[in-house]
Amino acid sequence: MSDPLLKISDLSISLPKSDGTRLFAVRELNLTVRRGQIAGLAGESGSGKSLTSMALMGLLPDTARVSGTVALNGRDVLSMSRRETTAVRGRQIAMIFQDPMTALHPMLSIGRQMTEHYRRHFRASQSVANARAEEMLDLVRIPDPRTAMKRSPHEFSGGMRQRIAIAMALCCEPALIIADEPTTALDVTVQAGILRLFERLRQELDLSVLLITHDLGVMSAVADEVSVMYAGRIVESGARADVLTRPRHPYTHGLLGALPDGAAGGGGMQPIPGLPPSLETHPPGCAFHPRCPFSTETCKTTAPPLVRIGPNRRIACTPDPLAERETA
Repeated sequence: MSDPLLKISDLSISLPKSDGTRLFAVRELNLTVRRGQIAGLAGESGSGKSLTSMALMGLLPDTARVSGTVALNGRDVLSMSRRETTAVRGRQIAMIFQDPMTALHPMLSIGRQMTEHYRRHFRASQSVANARAEEMLDLVRIPDPRTAMKRSPHEFSGGMRQRIAIAMALCCEPALIIADEPTTALDVTVQAGILRLFERLRQELDLSVLLITHDLGVMSAVADEVSVMYAGRIVESGARADVLTRPRHPYTHGLLGALPDGAAGGGGMQPIPGLPPSLETHPPGCAFHPRCPFSTETCKTTAPPLVRIGPNRRIACTPDPLAERETA
């Protein structure tokens, strides 16, 4: 097993309230992404996925407090100065945002947006930067890259804009791409094409990807490992086949049961009752216990730690209610 490219250790993020108190949006998160790996981070909206990605990119507001370490190639991103972070962002780690129409500037040409950060990082001439941008557009299958460079974002379809956003992220040859809900706004056919593109780029460029999504169907298509997040914590992680076919945490089991094909156990789609807690209504004990069919009195008072239950499998649930079902 290769050394980790990205190692997140005990990452916690808190945000201020108007009364001076603070709310924890992410709590003691641990996650590893290895070279050439597509690692998935899944969970409902509000679970802390996007805040985690913003912390990795150094894009959190100044009012946010962040603790823990985020080691990228052995260097802690969180302890870097603003200048050091700017040098790393785009060059070693890049991000693909959820909506390419808002991520791309509507008034600037594709060529201007693709070459600006390349010239800044490599001190390259405009002609060299143009050649690099055309190369990346061709890599993601944009027809006639030279002409595309002169066009504006609104002249492309949603799928093509997402491919352009991917090409832009790849321009400076980063080792790690963070893809935050990269297929949410796309129809099923275009979504499948984007996922195939990620797989091809991973193989051709030895690219590492942290794929953030609420859709476990997307995870099943490309992720090597999956971490499931709820209320700011990771509650289950492991190899894709293990997590998505033999879930051990009730929340993961519920997410799979809520898929349209009823992947978690037949009988059609079964939505998880209730709603995720807000930052201000975080319950004591296990945050999932108000929605959990297996909750006990202990769950209401004690937050279970994330413990190892196999060579590459972790779960935060005490007791382990689905273990007996798995071995039956």
